[in-house]
Amino acid sequence: MTDDPLPPLRDVIALHGLSPRKALGQNFLLDLNLTRAIARRAGDLTQTDVLEVGPGPGGLTRALLAEGARKVVAVERDARCLPALAEISAAYPGRLDVIEGDALKVDLSGHLSTPYRIIANLPYNVGTELLVRWLTPDNWPPEWSSLTLMFQREVAERIVAAPGSKAYGRLSILGQWRVESKIVMELNPQAFTPPPKVHSAVVQLERRDTPRYPADPAKLERVVSAAFGQRRKMLRQSLKGVMPDVETVLTGLGIAPTRRAETLTLEEFCAIARAI
Repeated sequence: MTDDPLPPLRDVIALHGLSPRKALGQNFLLDLNLTRAIARRAGDLTQTDVLEVGPGPGGLTRALLAEGARKVVAVERDARCLPALAEISAAYPGRLDVIEGDALKVDLSGHLSTPYRIIANLPYNVGTELLVRWLTPDNWPPEWSSLTLMFQREVAERIVAAPGSKAYGRLSILGQWRVESKIVMELNPQAFTPPPKVHSAVVQLERRDTPRYPADPAKLERVVSAAFGQRRKMLRQSLKGVMPDVETVLTGLGIAPTRRAETLTLEEFCAIARAI
């Protein structure tokens, strides 16, 4: 861990004219004490590479480097932020690579040593899509070892939600089947510039090398999507298109066909997927 040698973020933003853009889902976190607290939630970074998406003016980037990250690869689509990030790179020689581009499209092969960590204050407009991609790679275990991500609190609560709660859904299954997930930090809107209309939370997701319960990913996705796609309907109706004789299959698994998706445990969803 080192002291940050760079100017305050407010000065950097003023110098480079970096007013946040709503179209890019930008809400800058300027308090370096908070960004370093987020970096520490990810654990010891001294022996690992880190992928950061949407660094903006570099508040979290600076924290990751100051907390000892071996190397940070930052993907930023807003060209206005590149000069500020270049200044950070100069202050930490050889430890920051900045890639200009869309994180949904950029090819990161060759940039990171595996397993790496992903740590990011994700842009609100692409955060959930990125998370789903990271949780559903073609091969498991993935190249990353953990995800430390900031979301709207509502999204964070969906990731860790338990059966029976209103937040429980498809994202809960994805966030708990092959990873250990927990909310490790909450932030109020006033921590950001501009303040968003919602509270935020940081979720820590630690990779499991094997899923919590066996199931084919594609079949589990079919079951979960169908069940929560019609979550107000009983399973005998919502899963009708997924398998023939749905009531017989569910009864054989000890699952009442009259139950609804939000009452099923992860283990039960995996059992249904195995029965297809």
